Amino acid sequence: MMMSRLICWGLVMLLETIRLTLVIRQSDNFELFIRPNRIIISPMEWLNYHHLLYFWTVAREGSIVRASEQLTLSQSTISEQIRSLEASLGEELFARVGRNLVLTEMGQMVFRYADEIFAIGRELMDTVQGRPTDRPLRVMVGITDVVPKLVAYRLLEPALHLEQPVKIVYREGKLDQLLAELATYDLDVVLSDAPLSPTVKVRAFNHLLGECGVTFCGTDTLVAAYQSDFPQSLEGAPFLLPTDNTTMRRALDHWFEAEGLRPRVVAEFEDSALLKVFGQQGLGLFVVPTVIETEVQRQYGVELLGRVEPIRERFYALTVNRRLRHPAVVAMSEAAQQVLFH
Repeated sequence: MMMSRLICWGLVMLLETIRLTLVIRQSDNFELFIRPNRIIISPMEWLNYHHLLYFWTVAREGSIVRASEQLTLSQSTISEQIRSLEASLGEELFARVGRNLVLTEMGQMVFRYADEIFAIGRELMDTVQGRPTDRPLRVMVGITDVVPKLVAYRLLEPALHLEQPVKIVYREGKLDQLLAELATYDLDVVLSDAPLSPTVKVRAFNHLLGECGVTFCGTDTLVAAYQSDFPQSLEGAPFLLPTDNTTMRRALDHWFEAEGLRPRVVAEFEDSALLKVFGQQGLGLFVVPTVIETEVQRQYGVELLGRVEPIRERFYALTVNRRLRHPAVVAMSEAAQQVLFH
C-alpha cells in the first residue's frame, strides 16, 4: 500500500506539470482520480450478478422454495443473497402478501432488466459457441381502445420490417391504465389519439406521429341519400358516433355545432371496430380517419360520402423518454411521418 501511494504521488507531480487528469480503476472496487495537487479515492458501484440471478429465479419461479430446488441452494442462502441485493440497491424488491411473495414496483422493473440481462447472456453463449440465434427485439406497445384498429395496424406494421427480427407485444386499454404500465416500464410506448394532459402525474413525453382529416362513410343507400349538398345534407342524418369521452367525438360535436347541424345519433361506441360493423349493416353514417378510408371501404364494403379537413385526427406516441430510443418505436414514428401521414 505504501509503495502504491508513493507511485501515486509521483504521478501527481508529473500531472502538475502537464495539467492532466488520470483515472485508475482498481480491482478492489475503488477508483483513484489523480489530479494536480490531490488524489480522490472513490468507491465504485458494482452489481453482484449472482445476487441478481437468485432474485430473478425467485421472481420467475414464484417462490423461494422452487428457486431453491432449481438452484440447488438452501432457502436461507437465497433469502440472504436477495437481502444483500436489496441493500445494495437501497430498495425492497419483494413484499409479502399473506403467504406469497410479490414483486414491488421496483422489483418489477429490476426483474425486467434481469430478464434482458440473462437473455443477452444466453445469446452471447450461443454466438460464441456457434449456435444459431434469432432472438427478436421485443417491443411492448400499449394502444388506447379508441384508436381504430386499422390505424393501429398501419402504425405498428413498419416495426416488423427492421433488419433485426421484432416481436410486438400488444396491449389495449384505457389511457390511465396504459400510462401506469408505461411509468413502471411494462410498456415501451403508448399509442394514443390525444396528447398527455398537463394534469397527468406520470412523467412522459408526447411525440406527434401525424394528423389527418376525416371521411364520412356509409352504405351505398345512405351515401346516395345524403350525398347532395354535403355537408348541409347531414342535418337529421342517422349517425353512429364514438362515445363522448373520445377526442374524435368532441371534435365532431364542435364541428356539427359550428356548421349548425343536428345529426340523429343512433348509437355510441367505445369500440371503433364494432361501430364500423354497425355501419356496414346500414344503421347509420360514421366517420373514419382519412388515412384509412381506402381500407375501410374495402374491408366493410361501404362508400365514401365526403371528407372534412377541419376535423383533425392526431395520433401520438407517448414514452418516458424525451427522445425516441427503441429501434422499433423509431421505425413506427419515421414511417408514420414519412408515409402514413405524408
